[in-house]
Amino acid sequence: MITPALPTPPDESTTAWALAARGGDAEAVEHFVRALHRDVRRYVTSLGADPQAADDLTQDTFLRALTSLHRFEGRSSARTWLLTIARRTVVDSLRYAAARPRLSDTADWQAAAERAQPHGLPGFDDGVVLADLLAGLPDERREAFVLTQLLGLPYAEAALVINCPVGTVRSRVARARTCLIEWLNAAEHPAPMRSAA
Repeated sequence: MITPALPTPPDESTTAWALAARGGDAEAVEHFVRALHRDVRRYVTSLGADPQAADDLTQDTFLRALTSLHRFEGRSSARTWLLTIARRTVVDSLRYAAARPRLSDTADWQAAAERAQPHGLPGFDDGVVLADLLAGLPDERREAFVLTQLLGLPYAEAALVINCPVGTVRSRVARARTCLIEWLNAAEHPAPMRSAA
């Protein structure tokens, strides 16, 4: 069983904090960042960022948001606005990385990445299984699923973040669920091996 994350404060609270932060309230800035940090990190990770890059991308997202907070008018929730910035941050990072490929300084990069992961945390194994399953989904389905099912964004707000129609988000989520259920069922009930005769 996957342990649920702590609930995100209601969008009204985060939006109020963003608007107060826009007016220069330092305490509101702290509340805004603390309330949405987990959602932003989870989202950028789901978009394909490795764990080390996810921390940097999360920080970059908040830097971009705080420097452009004066333009936030509250027409959408602050969470939707921030996740849209996070998406752009990841896209910019991927474009930059594609233009400037880096070489790994270790021969066994996969083992190094596995050693860097935390172990022994409650729900760690379930989180790894979920991450593996989500990684198998096409990017568009994974993004829609994470936004609506893991981060709890309403479909209309997820559509704003992704910049597509609400019906498309619903379709992608439904297809993602179908795939995940099929994969889980296949893992629980593997097909019997046939002997070669």
